[in-house]
This record gives sequence, structure tokens and C-alpha cells, in this order.
Amino acid sequence: MAKVHVSTHPLIQHKVTILREKDTDSLQFRNLIREITILLAYEATMDLELKPIKVQTPLAEAEGFELQERIGLVPILRAGLGMVNGIWELVPQAEVWHIGLYRDEHTLKPVEYYNKLPVAPTVQVVLVLDPMLATGGSAIATVDILKRWGANRIKYLGIIGAPEGVKALSEAHPDVDIYLSCLDKHLTPEPEKPGDPPKGFIVPGLGDAGDRQFGTA
Repeated sequence: MAKVHVSTHPLIQHKVTILREKDTDSLQFRNLIREITILLAYEATMDLELKPIKVQTPLAEAEGFELQERIGLVPILRAGLGMVNGIWELVPQAEVWHIGLYRDEHTLKPVEYYNKLPVAPTVQVVLVLDPMLATGGSAIATVDILKRWGANRIKYLGIIGAPEGVKALSEAHPDVDIYLSCLDKHLTPEPEKPGDPPKGFIVPGLGDAGDRQFGTA
């Protein structure tokens, strides 16, 4: 079964609290997404393989290490885009490919509209990036695409998750570990009256991560 890692890092918990605040503006929201992603990526890359190498310091030869595995980033458009720069600060050589999915408002099923993967995998580890793991549909569809493509080692990185989405992704892909900043309470149900939140949003959540990043709320 997939391992679910919910961070307990104090800096992540502090930054997620500001991220949730409805009055946090788009600039600060984007910066927080980047900062939280850096901290999450640090935790998600603890098991990357290394090979020993030697380097010459100004004083003597030193034994060190070099990353053995190449990393690919797959942000789910569009909200996942905000997570890329944070990981690039840690792993500037990481390759980035884009998969575009949107959630049908009525069925809550993912609809693919863009796929820019190369012909065959060129990396050993793929990190799927999406701030919100709600129903899990987009994450499952993305991993399906990556596995058909030939990716063997895949991890999911998200800011906020719902139990329903974690369960769905874990059951569909038990070999994909999940890294989250917070695991929230539940998803919103079918609205009963006008003005109720749409179905399938994370509670308490932080609203629409894409709209809040790009100022389109």
C-alpha cells in the first residue's frame, strides 16, 4: 500500500496557515506555494540514490556524492505550475513535462486536454505536482498516463489532501507514495441550495489553488 507522509515540520504548518487565510493575496500565495514545496521536496527526496565521487578542495581531495537518479517534474495544469520553481531551486537539472487535466464540474471526473511527454522516459524518478488532492481523479489519471509512458518510480506531492482523495489514489496506485503538508477533514457534498460550495472541494481547504495563484478568483 502507498505510504502517506503528512509533514509535521513547524515551518510547513506555519506557512500553510497563512496560505489558507482568505485575505492572502496572489503574490504572497504564490510565494508560499513555492516555499512549502521546497520543504516538501526535501522530505520526498530523502531516498534518492547517490554514487560516491571524489572532488578536489583547495586543500585536499575529498570524498563526496553525486545524485545517481534523474528527476522529472510533472505539474498538473494549471495549479501545479506554482510548485515547479521551488523544486528547481533544489534540483535545477530536473526535467519538467506538462499534463493538462481539468475536473468536470458535474461528474468530477478528470478530462485530459494536454500532454507533452517525450516518446520514452528519460528519468528514474517522477514527482507529480498538484497543490490539492481532493477526489484524487486528476492524480490517478496522471499516474495512469505516466505508467503507460513507462515511468517506474512515481511520487505525488501536494499541499492539502482530503481523506477521500488519499484513499482513492492509494487504492488505484499502491506503489505511489503521497507527500502532503496537511490532511484535511472531508470534501464538500452535493450542494443543497444556491450559494452552497460546489461539490468536491476540500474542507477546510484553501479554496481554488489555481485561481488564488493566478489572481482569477
